[in-house]
Amino acid sequence: YRSDDGGDTWRHLGLVETRHIGKVLVHPADPDVVYVAALGNLWRGNDERGVYRSRDGGATWDRILFIDEFTGAVDLVMDGASPGILYEATYQRLRRAWGFNGGGPGSGIYRTTDGGDNWNELTNGIPEGDKGRIGLAISESNPMVLNALVQHADPGEQGTYRSEDGGASWRRVSSMDPRPMYYSEIFIDPSEQNRVYVLGTSTYRSEDAGATWTEIAERPTYDVGVHADQHGLWIDPNDSNHLYLVGDAGLWETYDQGVNFRKLNNFAIGQFYAIGVDNRDPYWVYGGMQDNHSWMGPSETRRWIGIINDDWMQTGFGDGMYQQVDPTSHRYVYANSNGGSYYRLDAETGDMLD
Repeated sequence: YRSDDGGDTWRHLGLVETRHIGKVLVHPADPDVVYVAALGNLWRGNDERGVYRSRDGGATWDRILFIDEFTGAVDLVMDGASPGILYEATYQRLRRAWGFNGGGPGSGIYRTTDGGDNWNELTNGIPEGDKGRIGLAISESNPMVLNALVQHADPGEQGTYRSEDGGASWRRVSSMDPRPMYYSEIFIDPSEQNRVYVLGTSTYRSEDAGATWTEIAERPTYDVGVHADQHGLWIDPNDSNHLYLVGDAGLWETYDQGVNFRKLNNFAIGQFYAIGVDNRDPYWVYGGMQDNHSWMGPSETRRWIGIINDDWMQTGFGDGMYQQVDPTSHRYVYANSNGGSYYRLDAETGDMLD
């Protein structure tokens, strides 16, 4: 999709059968040139996958890199000083109702120096054999420096890799690569090429190019500290202490590289799996949220400011799912989570049975 009014309206630009988009990059000097990393259909092979390029602002697209019908493009980074140089990660995967194949010979790292007309696979130092998901990062201060998270069938080969010659050669610097299928997010500080961040259940920072790691955004308990499962990071190019971290519980901000975080809890972005209502008038709403427990809250309020977060009460844990309310007394609420746990809440006393 494309917006020409700052996001107020959007128009569709095609690539429907690619199904899943891994990354979109826009040429820094020519906004009509756009690159898309497309994963393709998760459930079957198809040809609509790989790297696509548009030279007319998304009106038309050309596929400029294709591996096979089961291998798509999952990540894409650009040399900001020489935008014709791009690095791309391919990812072979296929899901069936009975299982998931998250790797194969199609996964790898490719480079182009002519804006995508020609690509070469980068293999020097990258482990042979079946690889899974790969995440890429390029240094803005020194574009010859890259880091990659490489998932591999052999745990001894999986981890963080580093190149300091534009991808010509790579070396494994550590085993860091948390749950690749779900994360594979790596970032290099735009002002400091040796400071690298990796996202996972928590967030990790390295000051030595990825060799050793310190956990930031620590979680003393599940609900204290920064919420688990982080998927995106923005590093202020003018102040390396200033970061935005996004994950399963929303957006967090730090001004000291993660020593302290504050939660920006004013986005209506909770993802509900299922909702229900009780028999009250006005009724209350019950819902289970992805990785954010189960909740109940009013449908109306007398306050002029409307319904706020504090009006909601927790009814369950984990990935909240379905809820049922006792039809004879809304005091008792039954909730379950995706792992098969069930709870009964006494909404008046707060007591809970599992």
